[in-house]
Amino acid sequence: MILPPNTAQELLHRAQQLAGLTLQELAQQLNIEVPHDFSRDKGWGGILLERALGATAGSRPEPDFPALGIEMKTLPISSIGQPLETTFVCVAPMKGMTGEHWETSALRHKLDHVLWVPILAEKHLSPAERQIGSAFLWRASAEQELALRQDWEELMELLSLGRVERINAHLGQFMQLRPKAANGSVKTDAIGANGELVQAQPKGFYLRTSFTQWVLRQQFAPE
Repeated sequence: MILPPNTAQELLHRAQQLAGLTLQELAQQLNIEVPHDFSRDKGWGGILLERALGATAGSRPEPDFPALGIEMKTLPISSIGQPLETTFVCVAPMKGMTGEHWETSALRHKLDHVLWVPILAEKHLSPAERQIGSAFLWRASAEQELALRQDWEELMELLSLGRVERINAHLGQFMQLRPKAANGSVKTDAIGANGELVQAQPKGFYLRTSFTQWVLRQQFAPE
């Protein structure tokens, strides 16, 4: 078992030491089997890196490195540095939203301090061939936080008013709410239009690729 890092800089150093390795090479170091594809193991790459870096949060609703307050996110990118998919952040509350504020929200807590780990993940690359890029620590700029807050408030208002049926992946400029469940038959309690409890698909907050591209540009091509 790899012990958790004691400081943010120790975590960053560990992550940067992995740059250039394929997921196969890292998995071999940890004696972990690599899946043939991600159809049933979509989060495998993130779990592999969490184990390699000493993350301890597991599935608990807190940052991956609780003592440091740092969340780790892998970011699949193309060979020219374009994000290839949206990034899951956390599950959205479907009821009991009274008193929910951006400043104390689970989403803001998760995104307060992030270790981004880019992964070269072109479609022709198997999970074993995917390559780890140069990790970096990130905190949102005032402009980025405002953009996320506006999307969060818009989406949370729909949830709290019982308009869950109006939510679709097109809402939100930089962040979206999408179903977050193993399949469409999974349901959870949600607030209905008249304040009653109804059954709806669980939903999660996802960062659009336009936002993660903004993050990458801020880090690697600052103006």
